Amino acid sequence: MLKNHYCINWMGHSQMHCQSNIQIQTFLNFSLRCEIIRGGMKEYLTPMGPTELHVNPIFEIGPVEPRFSEWLVFEGISVDESGRQHFMDATVAYKRAVLNAIDYLSKFGYSKEQAYLLLSSCPCEGRLSGIVDVPNAVATIAIPTAIFDQDIRPKSGRVPVGPRVVKKLPDVLRCSYDGDLPITQNLSKDKED
Repeated sequence: MLKNHYCINWMGHSQMHCQSNIQIQTFLNFSLRCEIIRGGMKEYLTPMGPTELHVNPIFEIGPVEPRFSEWLVFEGISVDESGRQHFMDATVAYKRAVLNAIDYLSKFGYSKEQAYLLLSSCPCEGRLSGIVDVPNAVATIAIPTAIFDQDIRPKSGRVPVGPRVVKKLPDVLRCSYDGDLPITQNLSKDKED
């Protein structure tokens, strides 16, 4: 069995963006070394469907991964936005954990959409943290604090500030309209003339 996973699996374990048509285009140049195990699917994997080909793959994670030491963890339980209890529903619990993280990050100047995209691409850790607290399932999402340009940890007496621009770029080309066709102009160049 040979299984090739594409780059989106390298982004984070939780993969919370739910196939939102957001992809990072990447060019990779790498060598692939593998060992073919004849009859390996029959030996190691149990079919989960009508044919022997209905198996879920197993794979080994590579030796290089992000190493972060400080995380901020958000928890969610299986109670939805309206206060309705969903008995042991881990999907609702994980959704609540993600929404709690988005709400928290929006206090630091991120829009809810920006926080959602950030969680979709950062190396966050999503986990089912408890299924013994009947009737609640508990899920958590951990975000590494080192990926931010400011300290996002809660502190007393400190007002959160928004994200800062790391590098101010000069004026970029702007588009104006002349009739039905768009025209691109460098407005900063016109000022120099």
